[in-house]
Formats: sequence, C-alpha cells, structure tokens
Amino acid sequence: MTPPFSFRLEQPADSSAINALYAQVFAPDWVKRAAYILRDGVPPDPGLSFVATYDGKAVASVRMTPITIGKRPALILGPLVVAPAHKGQGAGRALVRMALDAARAAGHRVVMLVGDLPYYGPLGFGFLGRDVVTLPAWVDPDRVLVAGLAPGALDGLAGAAERAG
Repeated sequence: MTPPFSFRLEQPADSSAINALYAQVFAPDWVKRAAYILRDGVPPDPGLSFVATYDGKAVASVRMTPITIGKRPALILGPLVVAPAHKGQGAGRALVRMALDAARAAGHRVVMLVGDLPYYGPLGFGFLGRDVVTLPAWVDPDRVLVAGLAPGALDGLAGAAERAG
C-alpha cells in the first residue's frame, strides 16, 4: 500500500529537512558532481520546487533551477531525493510530474537532468545523443537527459549547459 503523501510547494522552513535528506541519501562528494556545479550559487525557482510529506514530515523533494544550454534558457531538475523508507512508493515520480507541469504552465520549454533513462523516460525525458549537451564537469554522457515542454522545444538544442545569470 502506498503511503498517503501530501504534496506542496517547498517552503523556506523545509530547507533543514531537505538538507538532512541530501546528507542521508547522497554520497559526501555529491557537491562535486556536474549537476551540482550548475546549481551552485543559483537559487532554485520557488514556484517549481516541491516536497512530499508523510505524517507532516518532508520525506521527498525536487527542485528546478534555471540554467542555459547553448545560451538558450532551460531548467535543471534536481536534486530529486526520497527518504530511503519511502523509495519505490511513487513520491519521486509524482514530484517530477508536478515540477514538469508547473514549469510548462510557467512557459518554460526545456528541462535537463542527469539520471537514468529507465526511470525518467516514462516521465517525458529522452536522450539527445552523446555530447550533444555538455556539462561543466565529467558526467556519463548517456545520462544527460532532456524534456521538451512545448512542440519543437528540443529542435537544435545543443551546447554547453551553464549556470543562469
């Protein structure tokens, strides 16, 4: 049975719980990863960042942060984090869908992430090809995935992913 999660926009008060989830779930060197480098120093969009709660406690989170790809505006999804006790229960997928729907409604056209195609493919992400989109640090190029949120959004998309601003 799937726990009755509640979903809502992330609030500033959620920050410590989310940071504790990062510390619990991700390896200590996660801040050296390419996706983190793109987000470092750029605040996530508060209208596109969500949490799942269970019994009033934040147990999963997803954030969207502005970036550019080949100088075109885009978003990077992540980190997506789910407390180990709640993995496989649908909170992560629900959060990704919510974030993508909110981004689409806000007029965004492209979302990128570094992740596994079997998980993110059914959520609308695809692989453009090796080294079509490059990141500021090494990453397995087969894990660079993008989702187009509007017709033609991925046409001609290529280049370096960089921090926004």
